[in-house]
Formats: sequence, C-alpha cells, structure tokens
Amino acid sequence: MIEVNRYSEKNKQDWDQYVSVSRQDTFLFYRNFMDYHSDRFTDCSLMVYRKGKLSALLPGNIREGVFHSHQGLTYGGLITTTKISTVDILSFFQGINGELLKLGVKEVIYKPVPSIYHKLPAQEDIYALFRLKAIKIACNISSTIYQNNKISFIESRKSGIRKAAREGVLINQGTDATAFWEVLESNLMATYGKPPVHSLKEISALIKLFPENIKVYTCTLNNETIAGCLVFIMQNVVHIQYISANETGKQTGALDFLFDELINRIYIYKPVFDFGQSTEEMGDYLNENLIFQKEGFGGRGTLYEAYKYSLE
Repeated sequence: MIEVNRYSEKNKQDWDQYVSVSRQDTFLFYRNFMDYHSDRFTDCSLMVYRKGKLSALLPGNIREGVFHSHQGLTYGGLITTTKISTVDILSFFQGINGELLKLGVKEVIYKPVPSIYHKLPAQEDIYALFRLKAIKIACNISSTIYQNNKISFIESRKSGIRKAAREGVLINQGTDATAFWEVLESNLMATYGKPPVHSLKEISALIKLFPENIKVYTCTLNNETIAGCLVFIMQNVVHIQYISANETGKQTGALDFLFDELINRIYIYKPVFDFGQSTEEMGDYLNENLIFQKEGFGGRGTLYEAYKYSLE
C-alpha cells in the first residue's frame, strides 16, 4: 500500500503543507528554501503515500548514481508527522529504496535531522538505518545551549562583554546582510581561501523569502561594522548560521557582547540555542579555537551525522 513519487513543482503546496505539520522543527525543508540553489543539484526529493495519503517526505538529490538527502542542506532526513510509527518508517524505507533502484541509484547517503530540531522524538529513521546495515560516515559536532538548564559563561567571555560595553559597541538587527558579508568574506578568504557557502545575493534573496526566520545581527563601533552573525529561527531552536568579526571586533569583545544579548535577552524564550558545527572534513577535523569560544558561552555537544548504505 506504499507509493513513492518524485517531487515536482506541481506538488509544492502539498509538500509545504506537510512540512508545516511535521515533527521536524525547521524551515529549511520548505521548497522556497530548498529550491534557491536548484541549479546546482539534480533534485530527487521523494513523497511517500500510504493508501493514497501523503505520509512522509524525503528531501534529496542524485549525483553520479548516489542519492543524497540533501547535499544543499545541512540535514535532510525523513519528514513525518506524529501519526507515523516505527513500523511505518520501516515500510517507507522499503518503498523509497525500491523507487531509488528503479532510478538506477546504487548507494544512499542519509543525513538525519539532529534531535534538537525534533518537536517530538523522531529517530525511527536511525533505527531503520541500522536495519539497513548503514555505516556512519560523518560525525560533526555543534555546541548547543538548553535555555532551561544553562551553563554560566566562562570568565574570558564575561571579560569580553565588559570590554565591549566600555568601548561603546552597539548591536543592530536588520535585513541587509551587506556589511556583515564583507566582514565574513574577508575572514573566510584570509583563513580558508574561499567565500561563504551562500553568496550575498543568495542570502539576501532568502531573507526576503523568510523574513521571520532569518535575521542579521551586527556590532558597530564608530559607525563601522566590526562583527556579526546570521541567525536561523525555528519554533523551538535558534541556530547561528554564520559568525565573524574583524580585528577591531576581536579586540573589543564584540561577539561576546552580541551573544550575551542573543542568548540571555533576545532569544531567551526559545528553548534551544545552537551555535552550529565546529568541525570540517566530515568531522575528522575539529576547530579547537572555534569550539572553545562556543563552549565558553555554555554550549555543549549536539551531533550532525551522516550515514551510508548500499542498494545492491
């Protein structure tokens, strides 16, 4: 009784409606977000029907015979509602894998939605991966704060807050990412030799599409932008997508000042505050300086994982 169909634009309304009532707390699965870079990927998102009723979604793309869930997203696992059981999930994977075989797919790389983005427990897909003999191929660590059980900032972070206040650093919130992107791109090019994943044009377009979900915060001193971050806002989670400061921002403790404001005042009502990953190369490399900064604010480990299994 399971039918699996490939997503097409005519299904956009049904797709988005299902995302809105799912157990997963993220706006990244809405088609306007997924499709902003559709030219980079061969979309192969799947819609699972049981007895003719839409029962699950799987964002995905195909590249060189491999199905990814989804390369354009930080995570991209199965999207389900509270009505879906463990037995249902197992049957959905059976149907999905059968459809992928018809498409000539030989291997699946699957990135489950991290647990902090679950409105209710939703790890049945990881059990299904175990049954499929999937192997873990990536284990990235993020730093997360639970607002109802926070760890105090370490002294160096508190010192930065005091310094920024003395220097007269100001915090601004807006929709124009231009000034912050200049700081961000300059830092990334100097450190890694590459720009941000999102171009300024792309992020500006996304802000227009999701004005309530994407916010730009900057720190200024003497009318100069010296630091900032890009914030993704879900129902229960605030996720920091980009963080950067120029030399003046670092010397004045601007980011300490900014994150004190974000964590302890602006978004104190959101249950989860997530700083994002401090790893590269599928988790093999840990940026110790970066995670030290995040842990200094009280962040502790949340995993962003990826699994692989064969269809042959």
